[in-house]
Amino acid sequence: MLKKLIPLLVIAMLVLSACGSPAAPAPTFSGTVTVTFVQEPDNLNPMYTDMYFSGILREFYLKPAWSFDEKAQPVPVLVTEIPSTQNGGLSADGKTVTLKLRSDITWSDGQKLTADDFVFTYNMIVSEKNVPLSRYPYEDFVAGVVASDPTTVVVNFKEPFAPWLTRLFTYVLPKHILQPEFDAKGTIDQAEWNRKPTVGLGPFVFAEWETGSHITFKANPTWVAPAKIEQVFVRIVPDDAAQEAAILAGDTDFGVFLSSDQITKLEAGGKVKVVALSSGYNEAWFMNVDPKTANPAMLDVNVRKAIAMATDRFTIVKDMLVESINPVNVNFWDTTLPFANEDLKPYPYDPEGAKKLLDAAGWTDSDGDGMRDKTIDGKKVDLKLRYITNQRELRKNVQAVVEQQWKLVGIGVELVNYSSDVFWNGFNDGGPQAQGLYEIAEYSSVPGGFPDGDSNGWTCDQRVSTDNPDGSNTQGYCNPLIDELFKKQATTLDPGERIKIFKEIQRVMYEDAIYIGMWKDPDLWSINGRVQNVKLSGVQPFWNVNEWVVK
Repeated sequence: MLKKLIPLLVIAMLVLSACGSPAAPAPTFSGTVTVTFVQEPDNLNPMYTDMYFSGILREFYLKPAWSFDEKAQPVPVLVTEIPSTQNGGLSADGKTVTLKLRSDITWSDGQKLTADDFVFTYNMIVSEKNVPLSRYPYEDFVAGVVASDPTTVVVNFKEPFAPWLTRLFTYVLPKHILQPEFDAKGTIDQAEWNRKPTVGLGPFVFAEWETGSHITFKANPTWVAPAKIEQVFVRIVPDDAAQEAAILAGDTDFGVFLSSDQITKLEAGGKVKVVALSSGYNEAWFMNVDPKTANPAMLDVNVRKAIAMATDRFTIVKDMLVESINPVNVNFWDTTLPFANEDLKPYPYDPEGAKKLLDAAGWTDSDGDGMRDKTIDGKKVDLKLRYITNQRELRKNVQAVVEQQWKLVGIGVELVNYSSDVFWNGFNDGGPQAQGLYEIAEYSSVPGGFPDGDSNGWTCDQRVSTDNPDGSNTQGYCNPLIDELFKKQATTLDPGERIKIFKEIQRVMYEDAIYIGMWKDPDLWSINGRVQNVKLSGVQPFWNVNEWVVK
């Protein structure tokens, strides 16, 4: 049964007051908790990764200003309280946010956390000498970040920025560790800390990363809310089958990124409970419409619609998953309430309709080889699409079915599967999406501001290129109306009006067929009964890791 997120209708105006916790007693440690990953993280510095498997580790070693609990409500961590208009942390015009830091927080090496660390983090994100995965929202909306005193951070916006609560300081970098690196090398892009963050800010400290094997975090006895377990051992396994075997054998406490068709088998022994959490994720096809890299057919909206109509996503879900958990989704915001446009319906499975659209677009089988083609600028171009994803077994199975379905309407396909550490790479690291080496990319994604609907990967200025390697729009999609709507939602403080804007964004993107939903993709976790007091969050799953105990 899916846990329902409490809608955050007034995200920017949330009023919560929670003072810092009193000094904790001396910690006692017992036991190791093992987590299994089927994809290896690509980086541990949040500036350089948006990979799910990297992000969920952050609550161990690099706490944010505030976490989100199991009800998707913000909980103060590095600050004494969540800024609001009532406590003076949010200005009446919505253009200034003031963070009051706790005075008892230290980095794991004993160095005190100060407002200078926040200013340094901001400076690193916006510095042209670094190439972060994204500079959003700091580059677009923030006028400046200043430390008015050691425990006060003031963020000034150029104009009101509605989703600040889910966008500001989701991580903080250690100035005393990385400033010398920046001063010496002019960048922190290749800093050793990026993969070995031995100085951290949380209940655990990074201990070891053995590529292809494991990542270990040891309890940090100096943290203000010390962990009750001794260490977290992240075991990296090659595929879903290996993870399933480990869960059934009792060799792992947490199974991650499971498929709904595994639930019955995993729970059969009575030692494991599978929990589904709405986390904003949806599996989808992201369509490459960059004229410099994509097959010319992808530039025609009717061809993109024909691709969707030629695919029986409904039977795929029914045969490979549990339909009640993973129904076909329509758009990027389907599970991000209250922003979803529920008036839109999935494109139907209609192969005959797909053929008519392709015929009308001029893609016919001129040589009788079973694959459609079209003469463009005097050259015959085949309708053969590069369909890429990672090594996840479920996705490879979907590819195989889709290949046969497309063949029925004359669409050819080249199936490509990258290892996860390559699939998610950025432009400068040769990432296939960032380089445009595809027509259709399949993966599960979520609005970056979740549980808010804010997202920055759809606007023209975020298109990835040699001149803009840190852009987050790898599809080459550019619609001025979408740009206008995204800017408007970000600066609209009235929650009702904001929701209307999001619904219009979804309508336009639906008509453009730039995103084809495959299925709703809640997080599925298996939890061994020996680990107790676990309160998983759909926003930050391991937010209460310091409270876990081993029976």
